[in-house]
Amino acid sequence: DEYGGYAFDGYDALISDSNIDAVYIPLPPALHFEWAMKALDSGKHVLLEKPAVINAEQAEQLVAKAKEKGLALHENYMFMYHSQLAFIKEVVKSGKIGDVRLVRIAFGFPKRAEDDFRYDKQLGGGALLDCGGYTIKLATVFLGTDSRVVAAQLNYEGGDVDLYGSATMKNKDGLVAQLAFGMDNSYKCELEIWGSKGTVLAPRILTAPPDFEPEITVQVGSGKQISKSVASDQFLGAIEAFYENIKNDTARKTTYNDIVRQMKLMVNVLEDKESTV
Repeated sequence: DEYGGYAFDGYDALISDSNIDAVYIPLPPALHFEWAMKALDSGKHVLLEKPAVINAEQAEQLVAKAKEKGLALHENYMFMYHSQLAFIKEVVKSGKIGDVRLVRIAFGFPKRAEDDFRYDKQLGGGALLDCGGYTIKLATVFLGTDSRVVAAQLNYEGGDVDLYGSATMKNKDGLVAQLAFGMDNSYKCELEIWGSKGTVLAPRILTAPPDFEPEITVQVGSGKQISKSVASDQFLGAIEAFYENIKNDTARKTTYNDIVRQMKLMVNVLEDKESTV
């Protein structure tokens, strides 16, 4: 009543309604492709919860459909729109910590309920698709779009899905990112950038809520400076980016490429694991 919302009798009814311009799909990952394709076929812009899909072929097919229809297709890695990321990039760009020698990223959390979709292979579960994707996405921010996976390990602990894992990425200049992720771990949500003169540490890089001011530590030599990043609504930022893709064809094309590249990198992690079995 307050916002003029309307209840639909099922997803198909919503997607077929001509009054709907765009949809947000927060379903378990294995269901993304089916409903995103239906939405695009119906002329709807699509905001997909991460991961966008579960393999590279699905990513390429969705992007092809979005291009054909002239529609926005956006993967919802919200941390990309938090002000702390821009602050860290500026510190690195300024040369304050010297030349970057290593990027380390860790994201993991304690095990959830047994019936959580993250532990169901049929629904697209697994640490790589869930929290691992965050670390890969963030690594490309600092390594660039030419970065690739050079080593990886997924650990299953006897179950159907990977519970934790790690990967190493490298760009054409030899800069390395070490990634670790897990969904049966103690909580960690951390970025460290180690330079020739100093270090940047951000312990809440991926999951800061709107009213939280994350502390970023910049250490140069024996000195240490703790900076509080301004509180930032990364959820709103993601929606605004999605809206920009709806309006702006150039932004839309960049997002298309991002989705395919992100999924290919995730597949690279999976294939490295499979090749060592």
